[in-house]
Amino acid sequence: MAGFYVENFGCRAARADGEAVGARLSAAGLADVPLADADVVVVNTCSVTAEADRDARAFVRKTIRLNPKAKVVVTGCYAQRAPAEVAALTGVAAVVGNSHKGLVPEIVQGLVARRADLGTSSAIVPAADLLAKSTQAGIWADDRFAHSYIEDAQVLPGTQTRPNLKIQEGCGNRCTFCVIPTTRGASRSLDEAKVMAQVRGFVAAGGKELVVSGINLGRWGRDLPAQTSLAGLVQRIARETSLARLRLSSIEPMDWTDELIELLREFGGRRLARHAHLPLQSGSDGVLRRMHRRYRPWHYEQKVAALVEAVGAELALGADVMVGFPGETDAEFGETYELISRLPFAYLHLFPFSARPGTRGWELHRDSPVAHAAVHERMSALQGLAAEKMRRFRARFVGRTLPAITLHTSAAVAAKGRSSALTDNYLPVQVDGVLPANELVEVRVTGIDGTELRGAINLRAGDVAVAS
Repeated sequence: MAGFYVENFGCRAARADGEAVGARLSAAGLADVPLADADVVVVNTCSVTAEADRDARAFVRKTIRLNPKAKVVVTGCYAQRAPAEVAALTGVAAVVGNSHKGLVPEIVQGLVARRADLGTSSAIVPAADLLAKSTQAGIWADDRFAHSYIEDAQVLPGTQTRPNLKIQEGCGNRCTFCVIPTTRGASRSLDEAKVMAQVRGFVAAGGKELVVSGINLGRWGRDLPAQTSLAGLVQRIARETSLARLRLSSIEPMDWTDELIELLREFGGRRLARHAHLPLQSGSDGVLRRMHRRYRPWHYEQKVAALVEAVGAELALGADVMVGFPGETDAEFGETYELISRLPFAYLHLFPFSARPGTRGWELHRDSPVAHAAVHERMSALQGLAAEKMRRFRARFVGRTLPAITLHTSAAVAAKGRSSALTDNYLPVQVDGVLPANELVEVRVTGIDGTELRGAINLRAGDVAVAS
């Protein structure tokens, strides 16, 4: 039996793409095997930063070194942004941009069947030729994004206990630093009936927690004929299915509508995870304006206050924060630091600005770069603040009981007689006892070592009632 391996880089939506590719390949009879044994390796890339591009290139080199006979298929945002550059990498057999990601399983199966390279020509294969199954070129990418969804791969509990269901693709916000509109196209929503079928199929397969994700998730439904909304979809899932827990991935601050916040009030801690990730990027009005972000610091604070009022102090609040955006002054960074200090964050994703070719940010960086030393100093300051906020948030729950789901446990943790679990408010806990993955439990948090929580099971799966 031919084998495949998928390596994912980047966001939850990208991981959902990779999981869908793997599911389709498994359904076609290919075996999911370790990297060194794979006949075809799919590298699902990110391109949000220059470092992400470097990571992808390094992984391709690693693959060829460990498994020189493998055929490497590179897909994702890097493949879409710079397909000829990716095709020039030694060992790459095919480059499939996000525009044609839905055809990755077919291309992989073709590679396995033919046992021959597709070549590494830099010519881009037109969609018409692709549909005619042309195999003379190694690149599939265009700006139409007609084959960007992998719609028929049912999301199932498996390797990922809490899999991602991508229901929205693309973004039209045009933030000055972001390459996503180029690499993923305009906002597009998965049809509501298909979303509901996926949720029902996941529940029927025994799934307990599902993460809905998207590139700009809060915009789901706005391009559909029915003009529905994410809040309407969440309400329908809660009312019409028996899904035990739905978790919302990253949602832009302005897309946390009153209706969506009210659903967290109604279902939070039961059917909805008490977890909200709102990208912040900067706490400075001036920087947000230069970023072309569609909110101001006070708008952000108002959304956070509304979420905390609706859910309570158990809400896990997360954010993305960018350091060193072109022209960022010490005073502007200070505004960001002070805003973060005031808000009840459970965790932060911190990253330095990376100029992306083709964006307005590239030009701003050329004209007003922030010194590397200043970026390093600011990153260090925020890392210290974020670590302290995380420690305080987690320590707050010692002695408390929280709903959770068991995860796949590493051999090292299992050897200690423990299992890995994740609470509904996004706290990783090592619980006493060896339990299978995908069980709903109630965990009493018994202690904390640094930021690592320990716990004990109060109720096992089957004993935990799912509130309607």
